[in-house]
Amino acid sequence: MPGGATVAARTPLAAVRDRVRNQRRTPGRPRLWFELALIGISYWVYSLVRNAVPEQAAIAQRHARWIWDFEQALGVAVEHTVNRTVDSVTWLIVGMNYYYATLHFIVTIGVLVWLYRRHPGRYAATRTVLFVTTGIALVGFYCFPLAPPRLMTDGGFVDTVLAHHTWGSMASGPAAHVSNQYAAMPSMHIGWSLWCGLTIFFLARSTWVRALGLAYPAATLVVIVATANHFWMDAVGGIVCLAVGFVSARLIYHVWAYRLPKVPGDPDERPVTVPTQWEQPVRAGRP
Repeated sequence: MPGGATVAARTPLAAVRDRVRNQRRTPGRPRLWFELALIGISYWVYSLVRNAVPEQAAIAQRHARWIWDFEQALGVAVEHTVNRTVDSVTWLIVGMNYYYATLHFIVTIGVLVWLYRRHPGRYAATRTVLFVTTGIALVGFYCFPLAPPRLMTDGGFVDTVLAHHTWGSMASGPAAHVSNQYAAMPSMHIGWSLWCGLTIFFLARSTWVRALGLAYPAATLVVIVATANHFWMDAVGGIVCLAVGFVSARLIYHVWAYRLPKVPGDPDERPVTVPTQWEQPVRAGRP
């Protein structure tokens, strides 16, 4: 009958909707070839777009002055003091230069590999957080070109890569001409490092590994300020982008990324959100 025909016609579409819904709520095991291709293409597009943004020097300098004046008005403009103080300790600032140039990529890739191997059920959602965060950052680079402290006119900051002749940074030295010097807001060093830190904290089992996870973005904040590559307000921008990334993944997968099953098809598996010893009740009358 007509009513039955209508129901039958809807059935395939309903089946597709159910399948998509189930895949979003319980993502399957990621495919290695697809993930490698996705990461490679995404980073290529990221670099292409980031460096294609017009380097509007005058506007970038004006924005830097706005942020510097705003921080001074709040009494929190600590970048100059940190930069000059750390620069006076050669071994420390040289180490920070290499930290800035290398760990940004090494740690992020390492966490992605760890997720893929140890938490395949959470990989897709957690990777989505990172990708959305980075995509929003590209919008920020385009809409708000910003000169980093080391490039501020009359800012008085030390460009530590140039001063100490270290290698690896695309932000200073001979490689600077192939990188957008004014893509500083938001800071993806903070966005990516905080993503790494939270992922390690919520999913690792060992207490000391969790502690290292939380220490990593904190150390990165010190490094980006000490090397004069960012204002600390750039870090705030990176945190906001990451927050949007987490919310976006929550809307896509209907659950927070770290709450998905560790292994696909195991809905009862849940992450340990704090070390188990923290959950022990404190008995009354004991110190």
